[in-house]
Amino acid sequence: MTRINTNVPSLVAQSRLQNSNQDLQTALTRLSTGLRINTGADDPAGLIASEALRSEITSLGKAVSNTRRASQIISTADSGLGQVSNLLNDIRGLVVEAANSGGLSNEEIAANQLQIDSSLEAINRISQSTTFQGSKLLDGTLDFVSTARSVASVRDINIDQANLGTVGQINAEVVINSAATQAEVIAGTTGFSAAAAANATIVSGANSIAVTASATGSDFNDVQIVFNNDVAIGDVAASAVYDASQGIVTVTYNSAAATSTNSDLNAITTAIDGLGDFGAVLTGTGTDALVEPATAATTGKTGGEVLNSDLVFQLSGENGSETFNFGDGTAASQIADAVNLVADSTGVSASFSAATGLTFQSTGYGSNTLVDIEVISESAGGTFAANLSADRANGADIIATVNGVEADGQGNTLSINTSVLDLTLTVDAGSTTNFAFQITGGGALFQLGPDVTTNQQARLGIGSVSVGQLGGANGRLYELGSGQARSLENDVAGASVIIEDVISKVTGLRGRLGAFQSTTLDSNMVSLNETMANLQEAESSIRDADFAQESANLTRAQILVQSGTNVLALANQNPQNVLSLLR
Repeated sequence: MTRINTNVPSLVAQSRLQNSNQDLQTALTRLSTGLRINTGADDPAGLIASEALRSEITSLGKAVSNTRRASQIISTADSGLGQVSNLLNDIRGLVVEAANSGGLSNEEIAANQLQIDSSLEAINRISQSTTFQGSKLLDGTLDFVSTARSVASVRDINIDQANLGTVGQINAEVVINSAATQAEVIAGTTGFSAAAAANATIVSGANSIAVTASATGSDFNDVQIVFNNDVAIGDVAASAVYDASQGIVTVTYNSAAATSTNSDLNAITTAIDGLGDFGAVLTGTGTDALVEPATAATTGKTGGEVLNSDLVFQLSGENGSETFNFGDGTAASQIADAVNLVADSTGVSASFSAATGLTFQSTGYGSNTLVDIEVISESAGGTFAANLSADRANGADIIATVNGVEADGQGNTLSINTSVLDLTLTVDAGSTTNFAFQITGGGALFQLGPDVTTNQQARLGIGSVSVGQLGGANGRLYELGSGQARSLENDVAGASVIIEDVISKVTGLRGRLGAFQSTTLDSNMVSLNETMANLQEAESSIRDADFAQESANLTRAQILVQSGTNVLALANQNPQNVLSLLR
């Protein structure tokens, strides 16, 4: 072809050179950015997938950061709680030491009280000073807000976790199907015999009043009869009152109110006889007024129920065991008194009534409580062992539901742990009252997942550790302070019970926070990191450049550009060949 207006080979060479330049530019861009997709034109579908993955990776990165921050907050709170635990242990040691009143002087016990007061102040400071970036962690700010404490039968409540959802509130309904019970063993009235009534004779001149204690009433052991003379009691000539706890009948009379012969003696006889548990009969015809005896008259051991023979038995409860040894004729009330003296060591108390007999009952409630009576020996004719309702008995735990979910019961305490609600609640001893309450807010909300949804969040409650809040059904920690009801001077035993409850509660809080940190947060961190790594790998495979391939593409493009340039130069020279035809 000898046409020169259109240089087709040049046009073709230009087109090929342009494509080679584009390939070279693409290779250079990918190698310089490290990305295979730099614009949407590079790979539209790949760009969409890559951007979606990048969004997820960014969210996961923030979730990892949030989880790490939550772990740091929990560690800070645990550090403060650790110091509180140390102080509580010191207080417990001081309480135990102060109980040794026979070996410590009053000044030493007072010094222990000062140390306790100082520790209480330190605990309050820790509750206020444990902060994370200005947010207080242990003053109750992060506790849940509920109306449960306004329920009369609720003695203590801990809300550990609650998912308030989009509504921002949880309505909780507690239905008690069966109340917690105490362990109980009864030694019926047939296990004892009625004690013979003993008389007390009040002699006044030629007159006497014979007083007999009832054999079927309450126990009367060495009941004294004392007199209170010349007391203005209005128109009543005499009155009598029996104080069972003291074993004393007090007769109050007004000798000035006497208007007839023997009126004092008649009125006194009527007053004593009117008590019901006593009988009184006046004998003699003298006209002397009452002359009070130099010593109070006594009925001796009378009334109630007594053992038929010698008895030795071991009584065991949840706290320990004790062996008792009683002789023939010991009153049931005396057995009850002996058992009650060591009730704190055994966990079993006793009571007697003429209707039911001697009752042994655990001091606590629930399936962990027990009353175990092992009769070691009983002499001939004894009926105590044969009339026990059982050798061993256990209490029963509360059975209840919370919002239809069956709760775990332990004594009077019930607890549930679901994805929505985790709480522990204690009701009054033996309560059967159903109730409802609301959780309206509070708690520390942690965003632990890449999506802002309730199932990727955790709301944790951290209660106050101030001395006014620490405690439970048995009392609060502040009560151990100077001048309070459970100070070392007023009630060492009560202080011991409270400090044990408080230590248990703080230890439980630390354990709960530790479990949240080690299981929820740490496992969430591992899961998020692994997921993020997989997504980054997927995103990289879509968007990142393969340097080996792109290097080869660059070399190819460079060669093609150089070749194309040479070819274009040759194509541009071809029309000049026409000049040879014009020579």
